[in-house]
Amino acid sequence: MNELTYLQQIRRDLHKIPELGFKEFKTQAYLLAAIKQFSQTNLTIETWETGILVMVKGTEPTRTVGFRADIDGLPIVEQTDLLFQSIHQGKMHACGHDFHMAIALAVLKRLSEQPAQDNVLFIFQPAEEGPGGALPLLKSGQLNKYGLAYIFALHIAPELPVGTISSRQGLLFANTSELFIDFKGRGGHAAYPHLTHDMVVAASSYVAQLQHIVSRVIDPIESAVVTVGKITGGTVQNVIAEHARLEGTIRTGNPATIAKIKHAIENFAKGFEVSHHCQINLDYGSNYYQVYNNKEYAVRFEKLVKAGPYQWHDATAAMTGEDFGYFLKDIPGFMFWLGVGSDYGLHHSKLTPNEDALLVGANIVETAIRNL
Repeated sequence: MNELTYLQQIRRDLHKIPELGFKEFKTQAYLLAAIKQFSQTNLTIETWETGILVMVKGTEPTRTVGFRADIDGLPIVEQTDLLFQSIHQGKMHACGHDFHMAIALAVLKRLSEQPAQDNVLFIFQPAEEGPGGALPLLKSGQLNKYGLAYIFALHIAPELPVGTISSRQGLLFANTSELFIDFKGRGGHAAYPHLTHDMVVAASSYVAQLQHIVSRVIDPIESAVVTVGKITGGTVQNVIAEHARLEGTIRTGNPATIAKIKHAIENFAKGFEVSHHCQINLDYGSNYYQVYNNKEYAVRFEKLVKAGPYQWHDATAAMTGEDFGYFLKDIPGFMFWLGVGSDYGLHHSKLTPNEDALLVGANIVETAIRNL
């Protein structure tokens, strides 16, 4: 079996069994079984929650390099019609984590046979999509003993062709926070609105007010987005709603800006509770820190890519979120985009990355480990 065939098989096996954050039991078992097939001479394996940490001892180590691959899927119904589509109803690897894992396994297999000079820690991290696995792993202290000199990770980029690598110095992904707002008032008959406190009206007005935060509270030089993606309320057309719920997201280019937005949201809520005679409950759900690439390593990685056979693409900062940012807050490093040439984007039910990119990813990750 050639390596691309091996990579495809790994990716397809994992694609079939997507699991949500901290429930990646089959995924963890599959990864452990695969790793145990490698030469164990230089490997040390331990688990953390549903994740795995694998240390490969270097030939003449002076430092330890970290590489992270996220392992969870998304609550999305797959619509690809692939022969290896998800067997877990309502769940899908729609963000490419099956690619990330397959690439990590391939590089781990290579290093188990021919170690790099430095120690390399492979982090198979759970719950990137939510509720977030990076921060709890860091807080657990389990990484402390490794003393990582730097850490890096990749993410597939459907919009870029296979053979293209993309990254940048500084901000790559935004600070993000989920946003859930529940309104509780007094329901009643549609014919007697004066006896009720209508939460559809309250929630609708609140959505409009939220848009004023970015336009009138935040400095226009600072990048920020507040989006409400879902609104629910009421039970039937002729009953005034007692309850309504907004679900959305906050995204900023500066960690301090997200705190300002939350402060404004909370102030608006206090006023709405008085003016609309209701109770408002705010929940920020999962919060992710910005992915901010270390200048030194980002520059060295760019030079490394440009010296090789692949195409370099200058990335722009995006308002997407990634909990890899928590690693970069504490440890120097970077994240890069791997082109996979799909007609459908991330988190789409028809995402179909080109599997030729698997070998590109494995090659560039190994090259970075051995040469940065």
